[in-house]
Amino acid sequence: MRNRHSSFFDKVYGIVREIPAGRVTSYGAIARFLGSVQSARMVGWALNVSHSNIELPAHRVVNSLGLLTGKHHFDGPEKMEQLLKREGIKVVNNQVLDFNEIFWDPMIELVSDEIF
Repeated sequence: MRNRHSSFFDKVYGIVREIPAGRVTSYGAIARFLGSVQSARMVGWALNVSHSNIELPAHRVVNSLGLLTGKHHFDGPEKMEQLLKREGIKVVNNQVLDFNEIFWDPMIELVSDEIF
């Protein structure tokens, strides 16, 4: 029997796989794209349980202010920041600099039929 959240989680993972290196998006932007505006926290839960999947660039998802609120779910408190910096993203005090310039909005970048 599949987890009742697995379909939603699979959709989240499909979107996250599309985020290009050097760009970030937010939990809320993913929730909006999925037509579930109030589900940003659920997007976070999906990503929290995904960290054993090295193919999923969960480090590219931050909160709506660009804060690394999910960093404690990575292997070590600095891992998320290290992964972002490796892609050329500047992070200071756990916040993505130039957030608006590098923000990747799935509502603009994706057509839902492309990934589902």
